Amino acid sequence: MDDPYAQSAEYIDLLIADAWGLFAPGLSEALHELGGDTGVTVDLGAGTGRGVSVICASLPDGSPVLAVEPSPALRAVLLARAHEDERLSARVTVSSADALGVPLPDRVRALVAMNMIGHLSPDDRHELWARVVPRLVRGGRVVVNLAPPTRPVEVPRTRMASRSVGSLTYEGWASARAIGERQIRWRMTYLTRSPEGSPVSEVAVDYDWWVMDEKELREELAEHGLTMRQIGHPDAGMYVATRAEE
Repeated sequence: MDDPYAQSAEYIDLLIADAWGLFAPGLSEALHELGGDTGVTVDLGAGTGRGVSVICASLPDGSPVLAVEPSPALRAVLLARAHEDERLSARVTVSSADALGVPLPDRVRALVAMNMIGHLSPDDRHELWARVVPRLVRGGRVVVNLAPPTRPVEVPRTRMASRSVGSLTYEGWASARAIGERQIRWRMTYLTRSPEGSPVSEVAVDYDWWVMDEKELREELAEHGLTMRQIGHPDAGMYVATRAEE
């Protein structure tokens, strides 16, 4: 399997730290609202495990989590994070499958899909919802976010994040162009800079992303019997969905 994060994995966990500072309160709020029915919380595209840490901190002790991450490079960090934290190691199971191939538990307490829904085409998303919704326990939740842009537009090159470790600074830059009516192609550039600011190393990767706005997501989830509302900080673009009758 080609790993789209093979070249950039060393930067990912470091440079998404600030974003997770924005996401974590909304995700925690959504999970604290869960009812009494038990089941497995599934984290799709778990990445390096920052979301897994928030999930475990937000649910009762012992509540099981299935962390799904197909990228071997990101999964290595995820496994290390789960292994080193005793609060995670006994309850987090890591799967190397992808969103459509992972065997889902019969009872899903919550499905979390942060920073990953754009990897799925509209048909793939409908297949995912069709698999998940029948397994949601009463009061279960689906938590997703929509990252800008929500339309296939050009995004000028912008520095998205910067972090220093020791004497080196790590930067993430992003630009995008439309490649279809519903898709953009991101160009992500990761730089390591010396204390003087000169580049030490540089990695550039491209990946395609399906875009949609809040209205489209709401209508798509409604087709599968889910009703959604915004949650967390407005800038986080986060939504929580439940069965319409609940």
